[in-house]
Amino acid sequence: MTLTFDTICATISRLQHDEAPDDGRSPAAVAMVLVEQSAGLHLLFLERATDERDPWSGNLAFPGGRVEPGETLRQAAERETREEAAIELAAARHLGRLGDIVGAHLPVRIACFAYGFSGALPAVTINHESRDAFWVNLADLADQRRHITTQVHFRGRPVETPAIRLPQPDKPVLWGITYRLVMQFLKMHGLF
Repeated sequence: MTLTFDTICATISRLQHDEAPDDGRSPAAVAMVLVEQSAGLHLLFLERATDERDPWSGNLAFPGGRVEPGETLRQAAERETREEAAIELAAARHLGRLGDIVGAHLPVRIACFAYGFSGALPAVTINHESRDAFWVNLADLADQRRHITTQVHFRGRPVETPAIRLPQPDKPVLWGITYRLVMQFLKMHGLF
């Protein structure tokens, strides 16, 4: 099955969302940035900078962060992407909002908004919050041979977790909230 932006929109549009859940979790928003090329869909990942104050220090993530006062979740995802990756999502097609993910170890609720560009990969300029930005083909993320269970460290403690080994050998494994969002996306489209 060839996954197109129209297919993604149709699938995601079936999801229901509680815009203001009262569960005591801090709201945050991220952007899943996809680029449609002849070689397939590519997703943008940021490798977070090392910072002892950041519980996700050094991990892979989508651009995103906290919601500022007066901002919608979608506006927060777009602002954070502009700040962290210098990508203007107004130039992309908004594909929809995935199901929210709640933190397994911290009281956060993450809303993920998908955006699509066609053609060339957008230029990415990272800010101080990231060490690197790179693109991964969706087919590599769906490749079951890359799916493993491994040990990672979270807040100084070892945690056994499912993860994806990326094709870039110098990158950490994809795990945690971003892994769960990627898996949700793969499963909803029958890719895993």
